[in-house]
Amino acid sequence: MHPLMNNTKWDELRRAMYGLDRLAPRWRTSNVESGYMSEWDREWFYHFRDRGYKSIQWVEIAVDTDEQRNAILRELVRIHVPGERTESGYRIVGYAEIGQAVDYIRE
Repeated sequence: MHPLMNNTKWDELRRAMYGLDRLAPRWRTSNVESGYMSEWDREWFYHFRDRGYKSIQWVEIAVDTDEQRNAILRELVRIHVPGERTESGYRIVGYAEIGQAVDYIRE
């Protein structure tokens, strides 16, 4: 696996989502070492960074409303993170397979 995000970028994501206040989305992570997928959580300030960022393979961000989707998209584009849109929101990629093409979130 090849790392695409570092502590600085993960922290930018954390602060951007926390800064959305009432529009802050739910999230869950996948652990690159164990494959463990966390439960959905909504707390970005403490919980997201609780175990550090080193083992986050990806984080899924769930979107509930169009207003929330637009606010999240603006922030993801602004902080320039690798990932993709999903049926339920967005997936930000922390590690990718060698040779796997990963794009950045765009408008």
